[in-house]
Amino acid sequence: MSTLIAIQHVTKRFPGVVALDDVSFDVDGGELHAIVGENGAGKSTLMKILAGVIPDFEGQLVLRGQPVRFAGTRDAEEEGISIIHQELNLVEDLSSSANIFLGREKRTRLGFLDDRAMERAAGTLLADLECEVHPRQLVRELRVGDQQLVEIAKALSLETEILIMDEPTSALTESEVARLFRVIARLRQRGVTILYISHKMDEVFRLADRITVLRDGKLVRTLPRTATTPREVTHLMVGREIESVHLGQGRQAGDVVVEVQSLSLPWTGHARAWRLRDISFQLRRGEIVGIAGLMGAGRTELLECLFGSSPEPPRGRILLDGRPVSFRHPAEALAAGIGLVTEDRKRLGLFAQMTVGENITMCTLRQASRGGLINRRSENRMADGVVSQLSVRTAGIGTAITSLSGGNQQKTIIGRWLLTKPKVLLLDDPTRGVDVGAKAELYRLMDRLCREGLGILVTSSELPELLTVCDRILVLCEGRLTGEFLRAEATEQGIMEAATMRGGSAA
Repeated sequence: MSTLIAIQHVTKRFPGVVALDDVSFDVDGGELHAIVGENGAGKSTLMKILAGVIPDFEGQLVLRGQPVRFAGTRDAEEEGISIIHQELNLVEDLSSSANIFLGREKRTRLGFLDDRAMERAAGTLLADLECEVHPRQLVRELRVGDQQLVEIAKALSLETEILIMDEPTSALTESEVARLFRVIARLRQRGVTILYISHKMDEVFRLADRITVLRDGKLVRTLPRTATTPREVTHLMVGREIESVHLGQGRQAGDVVVEVQSLSLPWTGHARAWRLRDISFQLRRGEIVGIAGLMGAGRTELLECLFGSSPEPPRGRILLDGRPVSFRHPAEALAAGIGLVTEDRKRLGLFAQMTVGENITMCTLRQASRGGLINRRSENRMADGVVSQLSVRTAGIGTAITSLSGGNQQKTIIGRWLLTKPKVLLLDDPTRGVDVGAKAELYRLMDRLCREGLGILVTSSELPELLTVCDRILVLCEGRLTGEFLRAEATEQGIMEAATMRGGSAA
């Protein structure tokens, strides 16, 4: 294979941060080239430069032997380069087909929008992804996993020669990941070159021809996949060995803090009628309970019911410390001692126009107020404490939250809720887009909080994660509870069998 892209001495500086420092490596035509590194290593910044999202940088890009510099994404797309961002770039109030062809709308001979033609083409693209989303369905009605597939279809519609995938599986279940891998295999057969960012070593070593490692904005090494190991790559990523996470035994569960009795959530207008049906379980203080299930199983909906943010009022009973509660708004859940870290941090978790510190203290400003006025010194002290506690990589609490990597943004959101000193913490896929080192830190943090008496309910698309951190694992399938496993008896096979029982009963 010949060199398709040459990245030569690329440097990118942001205020207070050097995101990329003299990075140089080549990408061969037709290969799948993995880019790996911890959060903040510069992976996404480099890919945004290649895709024309960031036009201002030092150094040079050489494409097909010719120097190029893109003024925007349209320039890059004209040269056959498209990107699927980790944080999805969709217009929520448009349909799936309108998003796929946004800016490139098909028109009739008279110049009118040809919605039928776009819907037909979108339907074909989505079918190629084995995706059941209807082309007319509004994006805001889709879960994150389905939105990701629409984003992928959008990139495929460009018939791109170079496809950049930034954590494309971060919101997908195992079955959807397998589907994506089949799509990638078909793209490679057509000769598409793929630049693939992922924190998941199993994905990297299954897909990649070569692996480039970045650390703190600098190139560490580019290696053929067959000449290295996951352990070596992880060590190169972090500059140290990542030890296995052993949280130990001996967590002692206390009194029941949350009890759910026959909880059901209606699904008006849908053939299934119920998003959740007849769910019952308990969560104790000092216990981590995991929620497993495939996409559409009802994991997120269950947490939304507990937090007062479900699309419709749930039926059944929810008891907090033995007392029935019925939250009509998340503010009521917050006041009662419940916090929720959402699955979709960009849309539901971040205040994009605010700083790191302001994002952290958003829910606890009263603690930093005196006489109705915010004491900035107190607020800054609270935010600094969270940054230190969670090892948030930032130039300072006055930095724009959007300048942080995805994993560090997630840490600030978790820190926001920890400042509220909750009784119960709901974590919806909390390590999505977080690197291996940061995941280990979050696992230990969850373990410590649990040992201090916090009750934690956590969902995850990664079964090994649940097996690592949870005392018990509940399994949902199509809105029903189909399995419950103690930590000692849980296996990936057993959980997957329960997750595909199609409304069967737990063993």
